[in-house]
Amino acid sequence: MDEETKLSRKTVLKAALAAGVAAPVALIGGPALARANAVGGTAPELTPACHDGDEPTIEQTEGPYFKPNSPERTNLVTPGTQGTRLTVSGYVFGRACLPINRALLDFWQADVNGAYDNTGYTFRGHQYTNAQGAFTLSTIVPGLYPGRTRHIHVKVQAPGRPILTTQLYFPGEPRNNTDTIFDARLLMTVRDNGSAKEAAFDFVLDVPQTPTSTQSTPPSSTAPSSTPPTSTPPGGTTWAVGTAYAAGARVTYGGRGYVCLQAHTAQPGWEPPNVPALWRAE
Repeated sequence: MDEETKLSRKTVLKAALAAGVAAPVALIGGPALARANAVGGTAPELTPACHDGDEPTIEQTEGPYFKPNSPERTNLVTPGTQGTRLTVSGYVFGRACLPINRALLDFWQADVNGAYDNTGYTFRGHQYTNAQGAFTLSTIVPGLYPGRTRHIHVKVQAPGRPILTTQLYFPGEPRNNTDTIFDARLLMTVRDNGSAKEAAFDFVLDVPQTPTSTQSTPPSSTAPSSTPPTSTPPGGTTWAVGTAYAAGARVTYGGRGYVCLQAHTAQPGWEPPNVPALWRAE
């Protein structure tokens, strides 16, 4: 498949997705993904372009400021929040360029002064993609702190799959050239919208898919059994698909107790051992 065919396929896919939901403004009128802003004038690798045979979005360090149990929300801004408003939109795809429904995205970042909230959950929050694999985050442009360029942290996880931990970057930042962690493949496309900014980025997870796939459920050969042994729960009820769990809830799965870290409704493939972002073993 040549490059023209690949790009055409992705364009058609995103147009089809947008037909069912409003297209992110940052994606209209230009490429959805940032790949022209390379360091030294060299075009970076086409991660995370979504077409046949491409590589998944790259991993990066978690850093010292991640906290589990963030609230479920798409808006990290309050009326008194300082800083330039920023909307980040995009999609989560698998290896066959198909959208992933209910992918978990957990974002965290510094405030306008470059500080992280390590006691509460300011500028921290998780959300799930919709049926079209789309997500939207309302936040601010993060501030700078010594040693790093401007960035946003994120963990992305398809149901029942490993967690991708990475960072998103802003084009045109002077510190992009000196930050040893920065990678141009993780640049967002950013544009001004009045006094605010809009950014776009699409994630590609290492999730096998076939052209007829509609969900990211793991193949039955690799998926763990969804029927845990029947035993007396040591700390709560037996984990079950379709149950709405609140943070702090206790369940048993496979004879072991777990504590819920983030409120959610249990899905097939989200058994406690497989999703450490949602469950902590007791």
